[in-house]
Formats: sequence, C-alpha cells, structure tokens
Amino acid sequence: MAIGIALSAPLAAQVQPDPRTETIDEIIVTTERREQSIQDVAGSVQSFSADDLRRDGVNGEIRNLQLVVPGLSIANQEGNVEIFIRGVGSANNTELGDPAAATHIDGVYLPRPRGLGAMFFDLERVEVNKGPQGTLRGRNAVAGSLNIITRKPSVEGVEGYLQSEFGNFNHRALEGALNLPINDTMAVRIAGFSEQRDATFNNVGNAQNIEAAGSEDELALRAQLLWNPTDRLRFLAKIDYVAEGGTGYPGANLFPALSSGNRADDLELRDVVYRGWQGDLDNEHTGVSLNVVYDFDAFSVEYSGSRRYINFAQTNGANIGVLYPGLDINTVDYDNRSNVFWEQTSDAYIHELRFYSDDDSRLIWSAGAFHQDEDQQTGFGSFNDKGIFFSGVEFTMPEVEVSSTAVFLNGTYSVTDNVRLKAGYRYTEEEKFRFGIGGNWTLGLGGENLGNGNLFDCCFQTRLGTEGFFPSFLSRPNFTAPTNNAEAAAFLLQGASFGQRDTLAQQLLGVANGTNANANCVDTPDTNPDGRLTCRPDGEHSFFTLGAPVQQIGQAEFDFNDWRLGIEMDLGDDHLFYGLISTGHKSGGFNDTLGDGTSPLYDPEEVVAYELGSKNVFDSKHGQIIANASLFYYDYTDQVFQSLIGFGGAGPSTGLALLNENVADSEILGLEFFGRLPLPAGFSVDFTYLFLDAEAKSGELADVRGQDFGVSPSVANIDLAGNTLPLVSDHSLIIKLQQSVPTESGLLQWQVLGSYRSDYFLSIFNEDDIVRPDGSGICGSNDAIVCGFENHQEGYVQFNAGISYLPNQGNWRAEAYVTNIFDEEASQKALLGNNLNLRFINLPRTGGIRLRYDF
Repeated sequence: MAIGIALSAPLAAQVQPDPRTETIDEIIVTTERREQSIQDVAGSVQSFSADDLRRDGVNGEIRNLQLVVPGLSIANQEGNVEIFIRGVGSANNTELGDPAAATHIDGVYLPRPRGLGAMFFDLERVEVNKGPQGTLRGRNAVAGSLNIITRKPSVEGVEGYLQSEFGNFNHRALEGALNLPINDTMAVRIAGFSEQRDATFNNVGNAQNIEAAGSEDELALRAQLLWNPTDRLRFLAKIDYVAEGGTGYPGANLFPALSSGNRADDLELRDVVYRGWQGDLDNEHTGVSLNVVYDFDAFSVEYSGSRRYINFAQTNGANIGVLYPGLDINTVDYDNRSNVFWEQTSDAYIHELRFYSDDDSRLIWSAGAFHQDEDQQTGFGSFNDKGIFFSGVEFTMPEVEVSSTAVFLNGTYSVTDNVRLKAGYRYTEEEKFRFGIGGNWTLGLGGENLGNGNLFDCCFQTRLGTEGFFPSFLSRPNFTAPTNNAEAAAFLLQGASFGQRDTLAQQLLGVANGTNANANCVDTPDTNPDGRLTCRPDGEHSFFTLGAPVQQIGQAEFDFNDWRLGIEMDLGDDHLFYGLISTGHKSGGFNDTLGDGTSPLYDPEEVVAYELGSKNVFDSKHGQIIANASLFYYDYTDQVFQSLIGFGGAGPSTGLALLNENVADSEILGLEFFGRLPLPAGFSVDFTYLFLDAEAKSGELADVRGQDFGVSPSVANIDLAGNTLPLVSDHSLIIKLQQSVPTESGLLQWQVLGSYRSDYFLSIFNEDDIVRPDGSGICGSNDAIVCGFENHQEGYVQFNAGISYLPNQGNWRAEAYVTNIFDEEASQKALLGNNLNLRFINLPRTGGIRLRYDF
C-alpha cells in the first residue's frame, strides 16, 4: 500500500520530528481508531507529518495533497472542497448533497469541508484512508476519509515555534505555536496561522479595476486545554476559528473558446476576461470540541462532542470566460452585471460515545453510538442582467435539517500469534428535511404592437445587478411562494436590495401594488439598446409574463448497514498479508420540488470493496527497504450523477440547477505499489504507482450538453455503459528523490518530487456524441468536441522541489521550495451544460522561502 515515509522521528503524539536523523522509524496512524504502526494496518493509508507536507510542496493548500496521494483528486468549486478517492466522490455541493469522502479533525466528523487548507497548521500529521470506511469512520466515508490531526498540549515543558514565509504572487504567511504547562496535570497549546496571496488568475480584459480570482486572505487560530486529573481520566477541550477571504474560487467558462474551434491545451486557462462584479469570498468557520477518556480496568470509554458553525458567502468573480484567438476584448460588454451569489450557514452538533478494549487484548474491540444534528440555511442566486424573459434563478432555504444516528461494533481477534480475524458492523438511520423557495425569476416585457398580424414588438430588457444590488436571501420577510402576478411581483421585489441602475423594481412596482396590470414600460438605452421598441401610450407593455420561485419542501428517511470482514497473517516479524471486504454508504436525499409538487428521492450510494494486500520491511546496509502492494476491486452501486439543468438563454448568465439520480452501477479494479529504497550517501527514493480501471457497467443519464430551450423534449438519454468514471487516471506515479547531507556546520536536505497522472475525463459523458431525441445534433454536428464540450484532460507531470538547512548550533532552520516547477495547467473539475464548459484548474508555479525557529 502507498504510505508516506520521510526522514523523521516517530510521529506518535507529542513528538516533534527531528530532521537530523537518518533512520526511518515507524509511522503511527489511527486508521482503525487506535494507534498502530502504518505497516501493521490491514488497508490502504498514507500519513504525512507537518514536515512532510512542507517538503512535498503541499504546504497549507489542500488541493496540493493530490500530488502525493495517487488516486486522490481535490477541487475547489466556489469555496466547496470536493474530494474523490480512487474514482469515488461527489460533485454535489448544495445543501441537498453530501461529500463521499469523510473529513475529520482529530477524529471528529466535519459535515461541510470548507476552509480546510487554513486548518493545515501546527499539525502532528494528516492521514488519508483509501477505500470505504463505513464501520470505522461512519457517515459518508464511501470513498475513504481524511483525518487532520493537530498537535496536542503537553505537560513536559514550555515549547513552540515561529515560522514565516515569503513567495511569489506576493505570498506572505506567518505560523506559530506556544505550549504552556500549567502544572503537572494541565497544559494549554495556542497556535495561529495567517496567509495572504495575490490572485493566481490573470485579468486580460479592459476592466482592469477588477482583481482576478484566486487571491487569498486567511486567518486561523486554535487553542487547546489538556487536563489529566488522574492517571485514568483525561479531558481535552479545543476551540478553533478560521476566517477565509479573498476573491474566491469561481470557474472560467471555456465554452466560447472551444466552440470557436480551439482546444483546451492551446489556451492559457488562467487568462480570463472579467466583467461586472468583483469576486469576493467571506467564510468563517468556528468549532468547539470536548474529548473525555476514562480508563476502567477492563476497558476504556471515550466521549467526543463538538459544535461547528460555518458562515459562508461568495460573490463570484464575473467573467465571460478565457481569452482565445478571435475574441475582440474591445467588443465585450463590461457593463453586463450578471453574476452568481452564494450564502450558507451550517450549525452542526456531533456526539460519539465509544467503548474500547486494551490494545494488548486477544480480542481488540470497540463499540458505541454516533449522532449528528445539522441545521443549515442556504441561498443561491444566479441573476441575469439585461435579461429578456429570463432574469435569474434563486434557491433560498431558511430551514435545512439533517439528522444521522448510528451504532457500531468492530473487533480484531487473534486466532494464533500470527493470525487475526477482523469484523465490523454499523447501522445508520438518517432523516433530512428542507423548506424554502426555489426556481426562476422570469420577466417578459413586450413593446407596442407593430401591427404585423398578432406579433408584438419584443422585448424590453431588464437591468438587474447594477451597483448597490445584493440578494436578500435569508433576509426575505417571507418564504411562501406566490400564487398570482401581484404576489409574484411583490415576491421578486423582496428578493434583493436593488442597484442604482436596476429597472426591475420600477417595472414591477405597479404590478405589485395593483395599479399597473402589465408592468411599467421603462424606455431607456439600458432597456431598449437599439431604440427600435416603443411603449404603449398608457405606459404599460403590450404583453407581460412573470414567473417567481416556487415552494420547496422535501423530506427523506433512509437506513443502511455497513460491515467488514478481514484476515491478517504475519508471515514474519516485518511481513504482513491481509484480505479485507468492507462497505461504505453515501447518504441519499431528495431533489428540488418539481412542477407536480413532488421532490424525487435518490437512494444512498454503496461501495463494496475487496482487497488483498502485503506489507513488507527488509533490512539493508543503508537502512530499511519498504515494499507494499495491494489489489482491490470495488462494486459501486446506485451511483448518483447530477443532471445539470439550465434556466434561460445561453451565455455565462445562465442559471443552473442539479437533479440527483441513481443512474449507474460501476466497477473499479486497481493495483497499487509503494516502495522505499535507501541508497548510499544519504540518498533515498520513494515511489508509489497506482493502476485504476474504473467504468460504468450500466446506466443512462439525460445528456444536458445538448439542451435546447426551444425544443421539447430537448434532451436525449445517453448510455453510460463502458464510460470511464470522472477524474480517473489509468496510471498514476509519484517518485520522490531525497538526500540528507551532514556538513561541519549542520544538516542539508533536498528533495525532488515528480507526480504523474495519465489522461482522464472530467465528466461521465466522456466525449460521447451528442444526439437529441429527434436524431439531430447541435451546432451542426454531433461531435462533442466540435460543439464545445471537450472534457478530456491530457496526462501531465508536475514537479516540486525543496531544500532546507538545519545548523548544528541553534534552533532555527531555513527552507526554499518551488511547486509546479514547469507551470503545468490542468483542469481539476468541469461543469457541463447548455453553452457551458466551466473549468476549475490547479495552482500555477509557486515558490518561496521559509524561516523557522523552534524553542
């Protein structure tokens, strides 16, 4: 199995790694909810200390973790962190969805993984567990789990560190921690982190007052109190806070460029033409937790409880897409104020009570119960400036409730000194509820009848989103959907603080108060740009259509069972063979309320994983050789994919909604190797290779790439059988060469890491032909690439390098690093829809220096 090995001291709790050592000691992980050597774990896990993360180029950016973990894909879609492991994941970031990889901080579950990068400070280690962890890590661990383990207070003495960092993109970071013993039984540890970075995208349009996307401004604080009043009893209390700002993480639309005959590889994906709104991110993340352990003679009991509150808001950096040959930036409408807005709060309570045996018992067992209550409030708006008929889409939910309760039991029994049997079971019940409003804002305003039969002069525009505009979302006075035009007009007027040049309020005011039946005709250059329309003599419109969001009420209940069976055999002191069958589920749910008043349900996903593995350590004259391997097969059923539904016309202002459906059964076959070879002169080589074959066995999905709003039905089903799952590379290879060079004055260390991924698709559609129900194509062709829906990412290699110096005298060290040395551009996620090919890409080349002082 792939593991993370570095030149460091043991990573057990409270031990600071010492970079001077040239021996490899065991790495301690908690994959099975107890401390074990990583070589003794029957399963696939990688572990990285804080030093590892810096040396490997991960730093505080969670997306870079995929550079050192084969089969891991991480994207940041508009502040939403999406994690896929070995082809299993979830792309639904709305309140209706759940992640498929469970994220934990110190073993406590995080329902909404936002702002995780800012939590990567003062760490003991980060563990990535691959494969379903249903019985061990519980809720939504169908792909695996990510556990961020912080350094804990210690009563051993005063210690800490201070670290500063400077790099390109005007990058500045400051990190530090202080451990203070209060007495022999109590200690506190206080840590903090601050980081700023300029935008990593380029604004290549004429609106140079807009700062491009990707700038960061982060602040994080953490305080922990440890109290051991007796040898049997331990209390650990923690409070943490993250503030994440900057210009946000919106995607860039490649559709105009690709449909004009360009290919993604020929474009500079970070060169974006911005217009209208300045992007802005404001995310606050606060958590408090308590862990209590009492050791009885025969067993121990542990209570873990936490409350985590997230307050997230993002205004997307509005853009027309990437720059491409043939685009005249002087013809762009920089005054188009169409944009997307997000708002979400999450208040989650987690409780777990666990009983467990001593690790030296012949039967090592744990049992307990888990409960989660989460209350969310959400707002999403895609508002269309200068709209004709379509003015936007809004989903605002003042009540979103999730409850999950589970009981579990896990055990490992030693049949002999060398053979152990494993088993586990978890039963889960879940309830979900949502109330609010959701749907289109529509406004059609006809001009004076030109007298040409029954045709009307169509249509006046509506301005929406100009300076001063901001959606009301959760500040609305009511969330009861309207039933007539007067109520609909009033409802839309309550939906925002309207901008200085917005016309929608003026157009609808008379309808809302009952003095104007067909809306007020506003004839200005903004609403009648070509001057060809005329208002009726009475100041009203010749015809008037109006639509507002509808009532959204959804409810779902599910229960499911997870289990695992396994065997471990010691074939020698340092040779382990294991076989394991394990399961995991991702929560089901419901969809938006449809026109018939129903909110269709979708069932939980399930993965049953079969794995055979071997872990081995061999001695050599230069140190220990590690050789691990595993073969695995996943049976992936009831897989959920999202149908991306567009609202309104074409272009970057198109509103979007997702419909979740259980549409596919898939299978994943994989083979993974990890090796470490110590060499003379302080050299060592680590390598990890992963082969994945992940395909849908069956399933059909509406092909929304060909959506045509003038045709009904406009979408055909596409057969998914044989299609490669999104974000799956057949081959992944990570090689790390490092050397430690003792000198008269200190220790010099350097390393180079190369991370290779073969090509992959960004969508389950792959690049299949697009055919409408009547057999016609789109854009005069059925070819997805010709029509702008290329979603194939070519294989690429990313290199990171670093060097550090630690003097013999003094407690400081200096480090220099470069990440993504050759500035490779790679798409990490795509959203496909009507005239939409929205991409989220990796970070560019970054480099810098660090200075650290330990005391």
